[in-house]
Amino acid sequence: MGNDVKMQTNGFDTREVNRKIARIASPIAVQGVVTATLTMVDNLMVGMLGETQLAAVGVATQIFMVHFMILFGFVSGTATFMAQFYGTRDMANIRKVIGFAISVMAALGVVFFLLANFCTSGIISIYARDPMVQVLAARYVKINSWSFLLLAFAVPMEMAFKSTQQVKLPMIISMVVFSSNTLINYILIFGKFGFPRMGVAGAAIGTVSARVLEFLLNLFFSTRKTNTFRGSFSSYFGWDPELIRRVVKNATPTTINEFVWSLGQSMYVAAFNRIGTVPYAAYQAANAIFNIFNFASFSVGDASLIMVGEKLGEGDLPYSKRLSAHLIKVCLAVSISFGVLCVTFARPMSGIFNLSDEGRTYMFYILLVFGFTMPMDIYNGMMITGILRAGGDTRFAMFTECGSIWLIAVPLAFISALVWHLPIHIALLLTRIECLVKFIILSLRYLSGKWMNNVIHDL
Repeated sequence: MGNDVKMQTNGFDTREVNRKIARIASPIAVQGVVTATLTMVDNLMVGMLGETQLAAVGVATQIFMVHFMILFGFVSGTATFMAQFYGTRDMANIRKVIGFAISVMAALGVVFFLLANFCTSGIISIYARDPMVQVLAARYVKINSWSFLLLAFAVPMEMAFKSTQQVKLPMIISMVVFSSNTLINYILIFGKFGFPRMGVAGAAIGTVSARVLEFLLNLFFSTRKTNTFRGSFSSYFGWDPELIRRVVKNATPTTINEFVWSLGQSMYVAAFNRIGTVPYAAYQAANAIFNIFNFASFSVGDASLIMVGEKLGEGDLPYSKRLSAHLIKVCLAVSISFGVLCVTFARPMSGIFNLSDEGRTYMFYILLVFGFTMPMDIYNGMMITGILRAGGDTRFAMFTECGSIWLIAVPLAFISALVWHLPIHIALLLTRIECLVKFIILSLRYLSGKWMNNVIHDL
């Protein structure tokens, strides 16, 4: 009897909540780990060609990262509505939100496609000075530019699957897509099974081929009868002006947030690349490993947006607060565990890439920095992309993210690299001061309770 009281108070059943977290977060974690692991494998294959090739792909992917983060930012802002509409089982409005997101992202994809094909040299020169790195990076960007158009459908659809708690579908899609990407990359990068050895260009072809497959799989699953929000083509359009106004109001800060964040990350690349090609290649390799831990941990953040958003849509604010507090505890436990693993295995992990002795040393120290700061980093990410977005508190999240990156991290990156001429791992450590600042600000905001809002009221 005593245990039952402890496990269930005020309608909050801890065991049931943990089961739901596992049911939602586990497939998302698998998806993230598969994505990050196979991306790391791609980096390993390119790295076998040399540090110049690895650096070139790292530079080339910056424009794709900026695009994806804008895409993710807008779609994440629409996910607040999809999750809350799911709380009231309003599938008609969920379809309209999906249709609006796809339309906006298609327009964005066209803009980036044109930039990638007609402004390639100017974009690449921002991040790299090495002429060979510039040539290889430009080739990768042009070939892979079709991904901008394909992702406009795939990302909103996968977010819709998650928001309606069909989380296994994005997991299945990612496993098929990224496995195919790795196989095609292996064949084309190294010229296997009679194909020519294409190097960096082969990696680009493998990526865009995987995006085509991703598009087709999302189209297939979205039209199946078992899909929760399945409807006619026309049901995704005919948008209500008030709904669109609210979606845009909520999604604009998340879009700015992710765009400014991604620009900040790309500025790290611009700064760290000026330290040297070998140190930057080590950073690129370490970042690929760090993302495996990062993506797995962020599954709790995605679960937070889905689960807390659902309860806020139902109008149950006390339960939402209790649920969010429990999710934060789970997030901290997971991120601390992963941080310890990253630090513990930093030495052996630094030897799996085809780097010089100098590069492996840099990579080891970079992994230590990532590992020690991982709990704060993951907590901040969960608060911004999970808890605060679930309640539509996107403006506060935007100002916190943008301010900390551009007022603290980016200046420190360039000062460390160009003025103080510090080693890359010390420069990276200084930029992580922004994690501590965000941790404090976001914790105070959470405790205030001002983030809890029902954004679909009266719709």
